[in-house]
Amino acid sequence: MKKWIVAAASVVALAVCAVAPTVSLAQAPAAGQKKDAAPAEPAKAPEATAAAPAPAAAAPAPTPNKGDVAWMLTSTALVLLMSVPALALFYGGLVRTKNMLSVLMQVFVVFSLIVVLWSIYGYSLAFTEGSGPLSPFYGGLDRLFLAGTFTPATGDFSMAGTFDKATPLPELVYVAFQATFAAITCCLILGATVERIKFSAVLIAITIWFTLSYLPVAHMVWFWEGPDAYTAANVVDATNAKAGLIWQWGALDYAGGTVVHINSGVAGLVGAILLGKRIGLGKEPMPPHSLTMTMIGASLLWFGWFGFNAGSALEANGMAALAFMNTFLATACAVLSWIFAEWMVKGKPSMLGAASGAVAGLVAITPAAGNVGIPGAFVIGLAVGPICLWGVTSLKKLISQDDALDVFGVHAVGGITGALLTGIFNAPSLGGPGITNWVTMKPTEYPGILDQFIIQAKAVGLVFVWTAVVAFIAFKVADLIVGLRVAEEEEREGLDTTYHGEAAYNI
Repeated sequence: MKKWIVAAASVVALAVCAVAPTVSLAQAPAAGQKKDAAPAEPAKAPEATAAAPAPAAAAPAPTPNKGDVAWMLTSTALVLLMSVPALALFYGGLVRTKNMLSVLMQVFVVFSLIVVLWSIYGYSLAFTEGSGPLSPFYGGLDRLFLAGTFTPATGDFSMAGTFDKATPLPELVYVAFQATFAAITCCLILGATVERIKFSAVLIAITIWFTLSYLPVAHMVWFWEGPDAYTAANVVDATNAKAGLIWQWGALDYAGGTVVHINSGVAGLVGAILLGKRIGLGKEPMPPHSLTMTMIGASLLWFGWFGFNAGSALEANGMAALAFMNTFLATACAVLSWIFAEWMVKGKPSMLGAASGAVAGLVAITPAAGNVGIPGAFVIGLAVGPICLWGVTSLKKLISQDDALDVFGVHAVGGITGALLTGIFNAPSLGGPGITNWVTMKPTEYPGILDQFIIQAKAVGLVFVWTAVVAFIAFKVADLIVGLRVAEEEEREGLDTTYHGEAAYNI
């Protein structure tokens, strides 16, 4: 009966999407110059009449740079690659053969689900200006069903700001780019709960968590009015007050250390705790069934991550180049630091360790990519390898929970490491670019390493608690509706056949 309820709810949701009316949102026109009324004068003879000066032509509105648009479309496709197939293969190779297909299915479908929800209400709640007491946490409803982004009658596209003044980007490009971030974040959670969670429970819990955790955290960290709103020093405070809460604090997160990795890593751990351990864990061998696939997945993640980090510059410029190089370098450093630490502790460097080191490096450099210089990339990459190795070994034993694919140990621990080190290596004295003054578009006076570190720590703490609470609610609601865990017989047989009626391999 519960399966019929879930199926019926899905059909209703799709029907609502199909018939929902389009909301008409016309952009406010630029205000014209007001002409003061002059007193009437007697008519003058034609020969004495002076020629009226020609009115000054209005400056044309800035147009998107085609190179920026091309780079952002490419970056969006690269982030799509990070989930489908990269993350799916990385996770799939780590589970047992009987559950490989279920992992691929979960990633593939959750990614699709979030793209649809993002287009219906997610983008609007994350990246538009809110109102009332919830405005620091949520946006408004102006962009429901992406209304207002394209006007068919005129062929006009709405514009979004970037990080330079008078440098717009078609808003739909930004919508698509951010959709991939939301989708992969939700997919990351799945690694903690594999091999024992019901497919229907996945869809319910992820929908709730996306709505109540991902969207407000993205709004708190990333929503602001854009550089064009900072026209003078006397508007700075009022403009800042319209931004998300964590952005107002001054926390730095270039591409998602808090929004993506801490957010998903903590949620995954909560899900694993509520599900309980897999049957036979610690008593039966559960080695990865294909490290070859895991290595391919890690490699594709590294490749796609350039879109994730360098694309977050929103322009094809020097900051994109800095983020690109930092991503390249920190990941390579993390591979080496992980395997050498593993070599010292376990006596042998492993392929799984190298792949895990790469992901840890990518995670840690994400908040820092455009916020630190090359020295920071070296330190972050070298530091995060051993830290995350500790996270998936000693810390995992201490927590004593079945985070199956080490989502917490790599993504949460790596994200925390990167977020905190960003606060240190953003300093110009350590090679970082410092803080931008959005009025002058030049570096402003740096608040100090300790002060920025404390701001980063506050952001980490808020996101950690927020996502933990929401994840608990999301998984509990799913448990009440359909139940979280599969039956023991289904778990022993494997989720490929019991839940999807297929097998990853037919040999």
